[in-house]
Amino acid sequence: MGVKGLQNFMDSCCPEACVTVNLREMAKQHAVPQRAPTLVVDGMACLRQWYSCKDWVSGGQWKEYMDILKSWVEVFNLAGIRLVFFFDGVVEELKRQSWLKRRRRVNGDVCKIFSYIKSCGEQPTGEMCVLPSGLATFTRFALKSLGQEVFCSVREADFEISSYAREHNCMGILGQDTDFIIYDSAPYLSSSKLRMDTLTTVLYDRQRLCQALGLAVYQLPLLACVLGNDVVSEERIFFLSSYRQSNSTPHPGAQRGQMIFALLERGIQSYFLSDQRKHQSTEIIDHPAAVYQKYVSSTILQACREKHAAAEGFMVYSVVSEGVVECSNSLEDEEDTELLPQALVFKPCRQRIYGLLLLQNGTDINPPAIKEWFVYPGNPLKEPEMVPPVPLNLHGNHPALDLLWFGKGPEVSSMQLSCFLAILDCQDLSDLYGTIEEPIFITVCLVTHIVIQVQTLSQEDVDAYLSQALCLAQKSSLELQEIKLPFLCSRVVQLGCLYVRGLSYLLGANCASGCPLTTDALMPWNSFDGRLFHSKYLLAHSGVEDVMLLDNDVSSLTVLHHLRAKVKEVCLKKGRILQSRPRHHTPQFSLKTREEPRHRGDTQVRLSSLEKSRLTGRYASKQEAE
Repeated sequence: MGVKGLQNFMDSCCPEACVTVNLREMAKQHAVPQRAPTLVVDGMACLRQWYSCKDWVSGGQWKEYMDILKSWVEVFNLAGIRLVFFFDGVVEELKRQSWLKRRRRVNGDVCKIFSYIKSCGEQPTGEMCVLPSGLATFTRFALKSLGQEVFCSVREADFEISSYAREHNCMGILGQDTDFIIYDSAPYLSSSKLRMDTLTTVLYDRQRLCQALGLAVYQLPLLACVLGNDVVSEERIFFLSSYRQSNSTPHPGAQRGQMIFALLERGIQSYFLSDQRKHQSTEIIDHPAAVYQKYVSSTILQACREKHAAAEGFMVYSVVSEGVVECSNSLEDEEDTELLPQALVFKPCRQRIYGLLLLQNGTDINPPAIKEWFVYPGNPLKEPEMVPPVPLNLHGNHPALDLLWFGKGPEVSSMQLSCFLAILDCQDLSDLYGTIEEPIFITVCLVTHIVIQVQTLSQEDVDAYLSQALCLAQKSSLELQEIKLPFLCSRVVQLGCLYVRGLSYLLGANCASGCPLTTDALMPWNSFDGRLFHSKYLLAHSGVEDVMLLDNDVSSLTVLHHLRAKVKEVCLKKGRILQSRPRHHTPQFSLKTREEPRHRGDTQVRLSSLEKSRLTGRYASKQEAE
């Protein structure tokens, strides 16, 4: 959030503090022998700039997104600038209410998006945009795969970014948060005003701001608290102003006054960086980990923290350190009662992850419940849901976490895979492992879990999931961008989001199980594309032959049939009968869609004319009949 109103004030009323700079020139001035000039990047602030794909509503255009990230990084590499990325790893309880307030606001945006899709059959334009689910999580891994240095915060990310930049004498902080003006650290550079063609942006100069306001730099933290920030909220500022109006003469020792001064002191101290805090430590012992230390060994706790900080894990550290897990907004239609929210679909999966991590000794009658702050339709977000860990259903003894994480050999590898599949309740899929590519194996596991949990999913939905995963490897990002859709279906939007959210939980399951699967195989760009999935869904529900679902690739037919049969077999063992229920989605709007030029490239690769005629012909005739 930053400091309330400060960004607008500087842009509109203090132009002398807003200096246009060239990052190449800054880098040259900052260069020292044997060390490249370093720019610290607030990854969360850049997500909206990075995700410049035209399509965002169907679950994400992940191959296209990877190309964008690669190009972005290459520009800085060519300029001789070293990049260090930071991402939010925790939501501090001090800022929980601010987080919840933002989540409720986005809920309103999501409702408008689904209303628009159902009314117009296309993606909303303009400001009505919600980034694909899991974007921040998967971006961390994407940047690491591009050879970048990436950190995930173990406390407030702004604090860690500023501390790192100050400690390592970095050339600047690229972000979009006025807290970076308040921290006494490297220069604050605007990510939203960054021009990649010239590598120029705006530097917000704290010295010039102080000169304009008649303040000293050390007084900026007090200014931030008086204006309002995540620590001293707008409501508390009102409380402060009302107190001053009714108490023009201070009364030493007054209880209300002491509360206000304590609040201001806490807010001011939140801006003191690591080397400015002489008597404070950021070691694990200062975190609420002591509550859970009897459930995991110190070795496991340390490994969790290290993997988390190095952006190599997901969800595990939050569980074993604080027992709190949160999930932001997803594209879910609150009016669609047939589809469960993703938070409920994957709740059994999460419970078994908690069980694997915390139920090691098997002697607790009342194991600790995990606090879940999950945003989904129907959840008022007034308090966390208390979710108890559930033990894995494994043959034999529950494996020790130390053995799973640090053990070697084929027996340990087999145990790791068994734990991973047990988390998904899909142990019967073990015979597929090694016979198909890992991304396809992961798709089958995830789709099977979804089908077991969501009773309204049909054979056609499964075919759409499987066929798009099988076709994805053969398509370039440009081909995926140019797929033409007759219209958008709100149900497909939610199913696409459900799949990508599921991948993030599989990532957590893999981490908890000792990583039996490669992290790369769990990334969405290897098994999912929103636009491709949308097209396969419409085709599957229009009754096309299987070979058309596979882009006429006859060689993949056997694989599709085998995977489909395996999903049905596993579901049947769980008492879930997967049936064919084609949905002939009939648009209530004009089929005329706005196909705007893509943001890159002019080549247009469409669905085959036969596919398109089957889709548009069927839906057009239905509309005319009405």
